[in-house]
Amino acid sequence: MPLYRDEAVVLRTWKLGEADRIVSLHTLDHGKVRAVAKGVRRTRSKFGARLEPACHVSVQLYAGRSELQTLAQAVTIDRFVGLRCDPARFAQASAMLEAVEQLAPQAESDPQRHLMLVRALSTLESLQSDLIVASFFLKLLALEGMQPELHTCVACGASGPFEALDAGAGGVLCRVCRQGRSISREALELLRQILGGQLRAALVCSDTSAIDEVTAFATAAIESHLERRLRSIAVLERT
Repeated sequence: MPLYRDEAVVLRTWKLGEADRIVSLHTLDHGKVRAVAKGVRRTRSKFGARLEPACHVSVQLYAGRSELQTLAQAVTIDRFVGLRCDPARFAQASAMLEAVEQLAPQAESDPQRHLMLVRALSTLESLQSDLIVASFFLKLLALEGMQPELHTCVACGASGPFEALDAGAGGVLCRVCRQGRSISREALELLRQILGGQLRAALVCSDTSAIDEVTAFATAAIESHLERRLRSIAVLERT
């Protein structure tokens, strides 16, 4: 049984038996893996606090013949304590973790997705912005090759003006072709900033109406791609 080391973000955990736990991790070099952490639910276990969702850890894993590996060691890199002290921001973090858990294939290396998640959690801890989760969803979709078209009508190729945005159609639509949800010029500019390398400028936006439009579209787009509702979104909407 080969032993290897990697760094990981804890995405989700499940109870197993009386003392063990299954942990879903997104690792830097091996993608998403699931592993058994033995004895972590015992009071004396040193692992427990290191294996909570959103923890960034250095891990040692045994890879056997099955997809379920064995977690031998976990050392904290960052617990993002600021997120855990704020229910609203932890709900936002949970939405990002769930999206990665659902989207990432098993055991396929994707360092870019891993680094995006770590940076997004760090940004969420240090910056107050309602656009962080939406931006993360949009960038995940772009990484999957599902970036929406924001400069020409996806139905007829017109260069504008645009009046609607439709996740199923793949982007913006002009006045003649419009379907889906209405889009304001301000929200369209935000989307272009997020996906055009100007994320920092987008995150300082204070236009709540445009932010709400972008958030609604990003959530609809990733749920459409996943073909399921994200459970964490319901929690986020209640915070």
